Amino acid sequence: MALPGARARGWVRAANVAQRRRLSEDAGGTPSPAPGSQRAALYVHWPYCEKRCSYCNFNKYIPRGVDEAAMRRCLVTEAQTLLRLSGVRRVESVFFGGGTPSLASPRTVAAVLEAVAQATHLPADSEVTLEANPTSAPGSRLAAFRAAGVNRLSIGLQSLDDAELQLLGRTHSAGDALRTLAEARRLFPGRVSVDLLLGLPAQQVGPWLRQLQELLRRCDDHISLYQLTLERGTALFAQVQQGALPAPDPELAAEMYQQGRAVLREAGFRQYEVSNFARNGALSTHNWTYWQCGQYLGVGPGAHGRFIPQGAGGHTREARIQTLEPDNWMKEVMLFGHGTRRRIRLGELELLEEVLAMGLRTDVGLTHQHWQQFEHQLTLWDVFGASEEVKVLLEQCLLLLDHRGLRCSWEGLAVLDSLLPTLLSRLQEAWQQRPSSPVPGG
Repeated sequence: MALPGARARGWVRAANVAQRRRLSEDAGGTPSPAPGSQRAALYVHWPYCEKRCSYCNFNKYIPRGVDEAAMRRCLVTEAQTLLRLSGVRRVESVFFGGGTPSLASPRTVAAVLEAVAQATHLPADSEVTLEANPTSAPGSRLAAFRAAGVNRLSIGLQSLDDAELQLLGRTHSAGDALRTLAEARRLFPGRVSVDLLLGLPAQQVGPWLRQLQELLRRCDDHISLYQLTLERGTALFAQVQQGALPAPDPELAAEMYQQGRAVLREAGFRQYEVSNFARNGALSTHNWTYWQCGQYLGVGPGAHGRFIPQGAGGHTREARIQTLEPDNWMKEVMLFGHGTRRRIRLGELELLEEVLAMGLRTDVGLTHQHWQQFEHQLTLWDVFGASEEVKVLLEQCLLLLDHRGLRCSWEGLAVLDSLLPTLLSRLQEAWQQRPSSPVPGG
């Protein structure tokens, strides 16, 4: 355990890192934006938790003890290596997820940000988000994370009902959550997001809507609504399978979602993505990179990334997955500079399928200009304009195809999963039927 003086020195150093980022831009001006292939978001995975929640199957571990200094060195090393391999010159956002990254020390967060700022351009106003659980984020700790360079919080609130929190295996109470939320809003005004789950076993629409209304009286400008998914291998899945709990009712969950999004719209929130709502322009720029199929680097055990390894001479986007288990991942990082376990080259059609499926999750959908960044030969009109199946969806007012591009309507966004099979099938047909690209020299 670090001595108080050592912690204080670490926080001062972290504050200096953030200040240097600002001063470097003030002195030299803002660099010209890098081309799309040289820009990326950065995700950093902290794999440790205090306990495993009953519904969670994420890559996380409950350790007896954590060698944080070793983990910090490896996170820094892997970030430096992947930035070099990718050829990325500008990092648009950084997201510390997990696990429970608020269990990490602010010094670790500062060290990663400093390494990124030294290896590439990290603008002073870049979004730097930290996921936090109420029980691991007292006010003094949140202030230290702010000094380390964090400027946005995502709080895993999940519910405002103590019985539901106990069912989910959460370590906090509703009171803990609201106190943490109030402190977070004081330290990060306009930059606090909260998660709320729906579709729990035995959960009813009325009580859940009252939770949402209570949250609206306390929250900041960003809310995420997530439907509970029963994952095989979790304690909650086993309880439902054994009959100890009723299975979640999908029709009730759908009603919660529909009424919840209507309540949020009435409160001035824009549903800018299937599960995400913001007002006053408080969208998550980091997650927007995912939905726009931008490049992102994944650092840490089990992290995922998608980028072109230009620094290593590559020209094709790859999906990368890091080694899952923290100790094995650290060994690989110490040996090779990174812990990449799998590299999968993405074909042109695979990438277009991701562009379609991810882009339609947003209220903007796919603009013609955005589509043309990934596909120069087939336009959106070519792919979807003459399809009878797509025409039915347009007539049902679930989809819109016009001068702006292709997007879901308000009604369509709620049932996107049922629309995607038709759209993906049409894309695959159009891809197979497209004229061959001309070969240089005939």
